[in-house]
Amino acid sequence: MQNQTLIQFFHWYYNEEQNLWTKVAAEAGHLKEIGITALWLPPAYKSNNATYDVGYSVYDLFDLGEFDQKGSVNTKYGSKDEYIKAIEALHEHGIGALADVVFNHKAGGDELEKIAVKTVNPDNRNEFTSDVFEIEAWTKFTFPGRQGKYSEFIWNHECFSGVDWAEDTKQTAIYSIQNHLGEGFEEVPSTEFGNYDYLMYNDIDFRNRAVVEELKYWGEWIVETTKVDGFRLDAVKHINPDFIVEWIDHLNQKYNREFFIVAEDWNVVDVAGQLNYIEITGGRTQIFDSLLHHNFFLASKEEDFDMRTIFDGTLVQVKPDLAVTFVDNHDSQPLQALESYVDFWFRPLAYAMILLRLQGIPCLFFPDLYGGIYDDKDREGDEVHVELVAIPAVETMSKIRTALAYGEQRDYFDHGVCVGWTRAGDEEHANSGLAVLLSTGEEGFKAMEIGKHFAGKTFIDALGYREQAVIIDENGWAEFHCNAGSVSVWVLKVG
Repeated sequence: MQNQTLIQFFHWYYNEEQNLWTKVAAEAGHLKEIGITALWLPPAYKSNNATYDVGYSVYDLFDLGEFDQKGSVNTKYGSKDEYIKAIEALHEHGIGALADVVFNHKAGGDELEKIAVKTVNPDNRNEFTSDVFEIEAWTKFTFPGRQGKYSEFIWNHECFSGVDWAEDTKQTAIYSIQNHLGEGFEEVPSTEFGNYDYLMYNDIDFRNRAVVEELKYWGEWIVETTKVDGFRLDAVKHINPDFIVEWIDHLNQKYNREFFIVAEDWNVVDVAGQLNYIEITGGRTQIFDSLLHHNFFLASKEEDFDMRTIFDGTLVQVKPDLAVTFVDNHDSQPLQALESYVDFWFRPLAYAMILLRLQGIPCLFFPDLYGGIYDDKDREGDEVHVELVAIPAVETMSKIRTALAYGEQRDYFDHGVCVGWTRAGDEEHANSGLAVLLSTGEEGFKAMEIGKHFAGKTFIDALGYREQAVIIDENGWAEFHCNAGSVSVWVLKVG
């Protein structure tokens, strides 16, 4: 069975001349060749700013670039037809498509409503800081450009638990909407700020059964309209988990299948939070291993980082069957709110640790294959030029994962800066098996066992960093090498 490999096929500053949906279709064959099994695509529906927004300021879930709304017919990434053709192109090459689903909030309401609210303490959302009073807020969504096509559901203030803007007073705060659904915010997995239900914009309230049924219907519509194979769920720690469970179960039962679902439960403090989410949702989703990402970030920055601990406290260490591993994503890239971008020298090492090991499902990041250049402003408002350089070793290791990364894994995490592992290969995949050695310090070497079945065989560095060959001894051992601050992937020399 082929190893699964995902790719996040976008980044925050995608600005190529070719729109993204067209690029997906054009690249499908190449992605198949390097072993990609599924693409995580960005939010495909209309945002508050149609042509500029990355997709997380959700306006209309039913507008995939079909209606003249929010300044454009197309989204930032193209039209509805181009999105569907992109997914068809992926399917022609046996690659799955994951739709990015943002259920936490909506933005860009069409009409103002006068609503009763209380303000809450931003540092403790369970604490009210005012009596009830009225504000005018953009809480009514009528989608005039769509005119009821696909769904006639109208969103109003009873669909939301909170807002952050009072139009009449022009003031920003966290306003808890007072209605019959319950006092305050919903119970959610994150207890940061007392209760982290409220994140931004109009916070969707899943205590409203009409909202739940509408989103279940939308799930059916998106599956039948686009033929997506699974979902990436945004910001789940801010969402009532009972809704997530109900939504997933509804789709799986409706279509008699198990959709591939990965949830963003961003946590860089303690794996217990992610394990708790797995427990309360019954393990229905994969989880992005943000803790491993954070360890990569620290290892790339700290001279004395102990590589023996690189997997400590991570999801892939304690629950590998539900971990999706990654080096970086759109939220951690430079200038973003969760900025924690892994330094370039360490990125090939990090990719070796997610691509060539047994545990976890790796997710590549678009700029590491395609690069990216963009200009923006930093937090001080100064102009910044950012260049993300493509890393050829990532594509090479992705191919190696597909062809050779199989069989028993032997770990050699026994040194503070130089660690490695071997994969013994299997009978199903010809010439499979490999050895990986990496060093965050000086040039490294280590004796590692790969298996007696390789006795007398010659191994070479597939990344081309080391010129010498390695001969496996009669007991299946050899001394493998890597350059300083580098990684080498040793594979069987064929032909």
